[in-house]
Amino acid sequence: MLNILAVGDVFGEPGCEFVRKYLRRIKNIEKADLVIVNAENATTGSGTDPLEASLLFTSGADVLTGGNHSFRRYTAFELMDSSETVLRPLNFPPDAPGKGWCIVTVRTGIRVLVISVCGQVFMDQFDSPFTAVDRLLKELDGRYDIAVCDFHAEATSEKQVFAHCFDGRINIIYGTHTHVATADERLTERGGAYISDIGMCGGEDSVIGLTYESVVERYLLNIRRKGIADRRNVALHGALFTVDESSRCVTAVKRIKYTEQDFSAKNPL
Repeated sequence: MLNILAVGDVFGEPGCEFVRKYLRRIKNIEKADLVIVNAENATTGSGTDPLEASLLFTSGADVLTGGNHSFRRYTAFELMDSSETVLRPLNFPPDAPGKGWCIVTVRTGIRVLVISVCGQVFMDQFDSPFTAVDRLLKELDGRYDIAVCDFHAEATSEKQVFAHCFDGRINIIYGTHTHVATADERLTERGGAYISDIGMCGGEDSVIGLTYESVVERYLLNIRRKGIADRRNVALHGALFTVDESSRCVTAVKRIKYTEQDFSAKNPL
């Protein structure tokens, strides 16, 4: 069996610090063979830069996926071009730095295609994720054994349609971006797995990772202040997918959540 761990959007310094301290332990607990982390919010809550990328890799991540904030930091441009495993969405303009996919060979020689792609509904203007992914799968046919897709999108409906269209072609499809984990994880008719959103790694008592105090005036007074990453009750959310290496079918999917308390002296893991 092959275990693939997907971690939701790592949010700012609190999220990065939690990953630094605990991701390798979580990787061992879950017996994960491949760890995919969404890093588009890793740098002070918006974007990815080399420092945070290095921290996430050192902490146990194998692939970093992106999203609509991937290029908020100028330092990301060279990072995307120089690293095979730091991804930006596939359906960004083709001349944008970096690329939206990579192939990782895991312990038993299984070749895993990892795709990062953005939705279109309530998002910035991107190429169609359906067209872009269909084109990629045809181009890479025969070069991979299992496909995994991080679908970074706002609308659950778009995520569900995407999963329906690529069921049987992509083994694992999960959503990111909303920072709120959904409870709709399931195995599909054609041997795959799907969940609409795997949540985030950030403060639980927050507004999708930001303190209430730094956000509330947007809604009460239409005033935008600088968002401040919340450090209270940081938790890591994600999902673990188990794949049968012979049939290439996903046999299990489960949501995961880890908090500081899980690693306390009273409750050591």
